[in-house]
Amino acid sequence: MKRRRMEFIFLFVLMLSVYIVLFGSFSLNLKFFSIGLYVLIILITMYSLMLEYRSSHHTLLWMYVLLFIPVFGYMFYLYSGQLYLKGYLFRTKRHRNREEWKKLVNQATSPDLSFLNDHQRVFSTFASNASQTAFSTNSNTYVLKNGKETFSEIIKKLKEAKQYIHIEYYIFRSDRLGKEIIHILMEKAKEGVEVLFIFDAAGSFSLAKSDIKDMMSAGVKVQSFSPLKSGFFNQKFNFRNHRKIIVIDGEIGFVGGLNVGEEYLGRNKKIGFWRDTHLEVLGEAVYTLHTVFLMDWEYVSGEQVLNERAKMMQTHKPGDGAVQIVASGPDTQQGIMSDFYYSLISCATKSIWIATPYFVPDEAIRAAMKSAAQKGVQVRLMIPEINDGFLTQYASRSYFNELLECNVEIYLYKKGFLHQKVIIVDHDMATIGTANMDKRSFHLNFEVNVFLLGTQSINELVEDYEGDILESEKVEIDTYRKRGFVVKSKEAFSRLFSDVL
Repeated sequence: MKRRRMEFIFLFVLMLSVYIVLFGSFSLNLKFFSIGLYVLIILITMYSLMLEYRSSHHTLLWMYVLLFIPVFGYMFYLYSGQLYLKGYLFRTKRHRNREEWKKLVNQATSPDLSFLNDHQRVFSTFASNASQTAFSTNSNTYVLKNGKETFSEIIKKLKEAKQYIHIEYYIFRSDRLGKEIIHILMEKAKEGVEVLFIFDAAGSFSLAKSDIKDMMSAGVKVQSFSPLKSGFFNQKFNFRNHRKIIVIDGEIGFVGGLNVGEEYLGRNKKIGFWRDTHLEVLGEAVYTLHTVFLMDWEYVSGEQVLNERAKMMQTHKPGDGAVQIVASGPDTQQGIMSDFYYSLISCATKSIWIATPYFVPDEAIRAAMKSAAQKGVQVRLMIPEINDGFLTQYASRSYFNELLECNVEIYLYKKGFLHQKVIIVDHDMATIGTANMDKRSFHLNFEVNVFLLGTQSINELVEDYEGDILESEKVEIDTYRKRGFVVKSKEAFSRLFSDVL
């Protein structure tokens, strides 16, 4: 709290100093004093930045921003460059989560993973040690392809809810699809079904206040994550909840890439066809997914709900392969999703197929991809040909040359906008979830992914990926190198912002 207060004082002093030097009719001595004060604050900030022990190029990047962009550079650093805030601002939530995960692990029985092959076992060992969640062999997963299949299944299961519906989304719009789901939630609440609803304040900015009011009047409990007004002053607004979770009666869970909006059904004429993947989860893993939701609900509502629910159902009904739910974000250890992606890629012996809308990987993941390709592993990367953000589109392409040189295959999806977040390794390991392959998902956003080992749903992912290849254009290294000066300049400029995309 003291540090944050001091930072805002520094910002005010910097702004005042610039005004005195450039715009005020003040004495020369006062102007020189203001310049000295400005320099002192920047030097203090740079020293504080060094003490965070980041990578050298990250530290130097922020130093350049502080030095060469007066005032606005400090503001940019204040709200985008301070990763220490991730741990500081969410310290209570992180501590609470750790305690709950310990209880969950103590409840769970150790699954029999003897059916895993060698490279699956290597990843499962890492995953079990790195995460506070366990694998379940008593769960089933079903791939839902695109919006039509996903929302028809979600709507069907929402209507069948008997006890509760717990729902959490990054983007939830007040359009035709959103209102249809809102109507179902309201009807269920009137029937006596408990409905808890979390929406991210930034992502769901277009969710109408009238719809929120109507839901609350019908008995739906609604909470926003990190409201924008308070978030600006406590610096939380840069940390968004990117999760998409639905849990129904503790038996059915939904998680994946699709938010709630007409564009996810391909009905937005500007965007066109929307390619995405969601996952329906049944069995023990639903309990873990539900725990992620309830931890978020406790944080936004202040209610203590985890202790009131029933204990994990101990079932010996065999599931399909091994399933693990992994949550990441400011309430977990630093960069855990990046570690999972890196480990999954590193375990490959035959193939690595990646599909992601936002590809701004850290150095470790790039190294893992290049190393695998050079060892003869087939590495495929699929991203949309046209992205919904200028900086993201060209920052992603700035990595093409180094990947292509190492025999990584790159495909540009042309049918529409590719939004799925999928990694498939050796056709027998995979992950589906909300985390993109960029710094924001790795370090700033609250995310949740499902990791699959030996499940039948992986075969569906493989089949869908092969279909997506047919709708894509392969990037040839010779053609890519002939791109014009303007494109190269766009890539170089966009890459400067890689750490905040």
